[in-house]
Amino acid sequence: MIKTFKIICVLLLFSAHNLLAQEAFFPIVKGFGGIYEIPEATELPDPSSEIKIIIDLVSAAEDPTEINFMVNNIARMINLHGLGGIPHENIHVKVAVHGGAIFSLLEHKSYKALYGVDNPNLAVYDALKAAGVEIYVCGQSLIARNIEIQDIWDGSEIALSMLTTLTKYIPEGYILLRF
Repeated sequence: MIKTFKIICVLLLFSAHNLLAQEAFFPIVKGFGGIYEIPEATELPDPSSEIKIIIDLVSAAEDPTEINFMVNNIARMINLHGLGGIPHENIHVKVAVHGGAIFSLLEHKSYKALYGVDNPNLAVYDALKAAGVEIYVCGQSLIARNIEIQDIWDGSEIALSMLTTLTKYIPEGYILLRF
């Protein structure tokens, strides 16, 4: 019995080591949103589907000197769908940025004036845009926070509001996720 127990422990440790030893990869959004294969997964996206997602991005970074976890989570979501077998061309993502997340879109000079560092999120936004993501910044949030349009990353589009952006795309079949 002790020998069986030792064998089971060795097998468990070996399995845990293999899971922990995996390296993240980035099938669609290059360099961000690292994900891991789960060979045992039985619940997977339908690779023949076309997904349309609009993200209500409102969460501010916990530490403004680091990438906002929720911005990176957008990349993870896209990469996970790609890993699940959905072709890149069938993944359509739009992001409506407002609230505390608005600061993640500041260009470097303005971000540095607030937080003392270049904006770590802009590299993620560049990678998202390169992957086909459309990013809209809420004009109402800009005014409420006294942010000038020229202080915003130029890869984004100015929207009248997050609310009107959501009500435009949800009826077009976009699934709403809130980050």
